[in-house]
Amino acid sequence: MAKLNPTQSHSSAWILQSWISFLISIFATAIGILYLPADNWIKGYLGMGLLFSVGSTVSLSKTLRDIYESNKVLNRVDEAKLEKLLAEYDPFKK
Repeated sequence: MAKLNPTQSHSSAWILQSWISFLISIFATAIGILYLPADNWIKGYLGMGLLFSVGSTVSLSKTLRDIYESNKVLNRVDEAKLEKLLAEYDPFKK
């Protein structure tokens, strides 16, 4: 029986499907560029555009994930501080 990760929000099947979809799309676009009836300079330019698009997409998604996770941590820290403050507060104490 596989050990489940309680923080994992996606199933293994979804992750596999995402990777397969990504690889097929990159492969199909690269094949389309290779068989394009155009000069090698144009093919090279389109290939570089494809690589830069993939690289910037990965970079953007990592940046957005990092921002989301840092906000999550900050929210938990703020929540813990508030809980400590409320636990120590005694309205009947003068």
